[in-house]
Amino acid sequence: MTQDQRPWRLKEMTPVAVGESLRVRPTLIVPVGTTEQHGPHLPLGCDSIIVERLADDLSAVYAVPRAPTVEYGVHAATRPFPGGAALRRRTLHRVMNELIESWEDGAGVKEFLILTAQSSEAHLEALSTIRTDEATVQVVDIFSLDFGSLLERPAPVQGGELDTSLMLYLAPDLVRMDLAKDFELTPGMLSRYRPGHSRHLPPGSPGSVGYPSLASPQKGEVLYRFILERVGRCLIRS
Repeated sequence: MTQDQRPWRLKEMTPVAVGESLRVRPTLIVPVGTTEQHGPHLPLGCDSIIVERLADDLSAVYAVPRAPTVEYGVHAATRPFPGGAALRRRTLHRVMNELIESWEDGAGVKEFLILTAQSSEAHLEALSTIRTDEATVQVVDIFSLDFGSLLERPAPVQGGELDTSLMLYLAPDLVRMDLAKDFELTPGMLSRYRPGHSRHLPPGSPGSVGYPSLASPQKGEVLYRFILERVGRCLIRS
């Protein structure tokens, strides 16, 4: 991205500017985050911060408008983590349906790229079952990408090496590495743990699993550029 490229943020654009942009290419990027714990070292808005930055960069590179971030998603914490808040699956589904309908009918959007960083089955189901008249909807969970050798210890994503590295690169001032705690899942725990479902965090977990001690800003930059390139393929016209 060059210095003269800027994100096309819908909330900062006039209706005329939006209309002109969508006439050139009727595509809209929609970032959907969460507000939940990712361990004692990461902010509650970790997922939102990551997909919001990704949406900005994709918008700037491909000259595609991006919608304001939906800050809440589906997760289910049974342990009290202050500040976290969730939507029910049907609530997120209804909200997204109504937003997509408004943009499709009112603005003529024909292609939606929904970005999220939440592996909850209910969260992804709410996004992947959106109804449209004619528009296409692509849903990308960036944490479901195959990172291969980019990670030293692949593990379920919840405040571990992957998201901690990304945050150290994107927003280092929000990361408290002095509070980070590794939590290794035993084979038995791993068989019962379902990423994205906080209620299934194993006993003794600090609200995260995996190895944040392996994270670094350098690794975060490599991971982020990998994500940006892979997700960008969804916006390359054939």
